[in-house]
Amino acid sequence: MLKHSDIWRAIDRLAHEYGLSASGLARRAGLDPTTFNKSKRVTREGKLRWPSTESVGKILTATGASLGEFVSFISEGEGGGVYRNIPLIGFAQAGVEGFFDDAGYPTGGSWDEVPFPDVGDPHAYALEISGDSMEPVYRDGDIVIVAPHANIRRGDRVVVKTVEGEVMAKQLRRHSARKVDLQSLNADHPDRILETEEVDWIGRIVWASQ
Repeated sequence: MLKHSDIWRAIDRLAHEYGLSASGLARRAGLDPTTFNKSKRVTREGKLRWPSTESVGKILTATGASLGEFVSFISEGEGGGVYRNIPLIGFAQAGVEGFFDDAGYPTGGSWDEVPFPDVGDPHAYALEISGDSMEPVYRDGDIVIVAPHANIRRGDRVVVKTVEGEVMAKQLRRHSARKVDLQSLNADHPDRILETEEVDWIGRIVWASQ
């Protein structure tokens, strides 16, 4: 779960990356110079104060940083800010036979690539949503990052490919030895219950571009 300290750490790291102090970053973005001061991060009553999405948008515009870069600064440790190129797959490609290996990782190299912060899974890839079956959670053209080696738990949003080549993004309700119970993200589309042998692979969605 995203924590208060995570967002403020990302702002401090973004400022440092561009050779600025927190107040210098605020000033460049046209904000009050004290906006990001440590004293402003907690109210006098001790309540945590979160930066507004408007102020985050302004500092990204002011520095030219991407949202993906900002997200990369959220993680703890020295890994923040580390990018690598990952495959970008379209939904049509994802359904092609032989495009993925048995573990749910694209093979062959016939894909575009996008730079993205390291998410801890060397087999992570980007999947471009198409169609309206996943609205309003994911819309046509949205990019989701799938980590095929990540542990999957009830309630996770996942991408599933069936042995017949159907690819879908759903929410996992239950995964037993015999069945995979999936809840649709769009109320106009049916939930699905698949036999385990019907599933080619399943990967957890760890990030989305909305």
